Amino acid sequence: MDRLDGPARLMIVSDLDLTMVDHQDLENTSLLRFNALWEAYYRQDSLLVFSSGRSPGSYRRLWKKRPLLTPDVAIMSVGTEIMYGESMVRDEGWEQYLNWKWNREIVKEEAAKFPDLIPQSETAQRPHKVSFFVEKSKALEVMKPLQGILEKRGLDVKLVYSHSKALDILPKRAGKGEALAYLLRKLEVDGKVPVNTLVCGDSGNDAELFSIPKVYGVMVSNSQEELLQWHEQNAKHNPRIIHSPEKCAAGILQAIGNFCLGPNVSPRDIRDFQKCKVQGFSPEHEVVKFYLFYERWRRAEIEKSEQQRQNLQLMFFPLGTFVHPSGVQQSFDHCVDAMLRFHGDKKGQKYCIWVDRLSSAQIGSDAWLVKFHKWELSEGERRGCLTTVLLSSQEKAPDIFTWMHLHQTWLYGSEPEDQTTWLF
Repeated sequence: MDRLDGPARLMIVSDLDLTMVDHQDLENTSLLRFNALWEAYYRQDSLLVFSSGRSPGSYRRLWKKRPLLTPDVAIMSVGTEIMYGESMVRDEGWEQYLNWKWNREIVKEEAAKFPDLIPQSETAQRPHKVSFFVEKSKALEVMKPLQGILEKRGLDVKLVYSHSKALDILPKRAGKGEALAYLLRKLEVDGKVPVNTLVCGDSGNDAELFSIPKVYGVMVSNSQEELLQWHEQNAKHNPRIIHSPEKCAAGILQAIGNFCLGPNVSPRDIRDFQKCKVQGFSPEHEVVKFYLFYERWRRAEIEKSEQQRQNLQLMFFPLGTFVHPSGVQQSFDHCVDAMLRFHGDKKGQKYCIWVDRLSSAQIGSDAWLVKFHKWELSEGERRGCLTTVLLSSQEKAPDIFTWMHLHQTWLYGSEPEDQTTWLF
């Protein structure tokens, strides 16, 4: 959170499974739409928070399979763990705060007396979270008496039921809502309370998020019955909370527009940038736009033509260079020729590109240094590069950038055996 000098223009706090991530969408369409919007228009001055029931290990496994962005904050394990940045630095103060009237051994001992509670896997169990499966028809029969028993034994706990099957027992001070309230208090101390906060969810363990004062909220169209019932009973007439007609991440985009929180048309929804006047054109948008073109080019969704070749040559400085992640330096002319040869080589395949952690700095009157992680997901194989680009803008046409230099290095052991198919 320290990367921002002042309050975030927008803070999005989103659940992952079936909110940000649509597990039925193997092409990750809505997630990629969100990614492009966030990096083009929001990353520089806003905060992204993932709030999930997943443990850190489960989250990392999801990250490897899906094109997820890097959040500024990750609230994991139903609000019992808070971590910051790419390295996921733990908030130890939060975990100490949760120790009050909590004893997981007593929770396990008493829960074991209820045969309808089936323990979830060991990886789902966390220091401040004990998790079970229980049939919907049995849930209420178990939760009320168990709550009373634990309170008689001196514990202060909450029982959270979600997805019509999962029961989490947490410290009373824990939960997604309590974790967000804690985060907002920290931002307030630093004088950085976001101008607007949008919370997004689909299930019962997200209900607390919508109870935080002054936030906007979106329940995506595929929300679970338990969240819709909570809304009917607690927030039916709250105009700051909507049930979106759109599914998963598409519902988040719709909510940004509904509440007038900023741009909500993803660059992925624009098929021809040359025919469309883009709002808020910037170095960040230039980078997102180029890699969308690059993805569509290799999938043959853009026609190969002499005009496209000329457009590419005009985009790159004639004497500019590209340092390939292998360390080999190439001229931009060489790269354009290679790109022309690889037109359509990913046609019909599961192939996508997205950029993450995009940041830019103006280093001259017409020069910009842009840094980001560029990722490709091809047939389930994920590879990425730390990328630095030097861009030059034109005084008479500030919405046109020339790529002067591009440098890439492999990320996280991404180096493939065959590096010849990695062009930009």
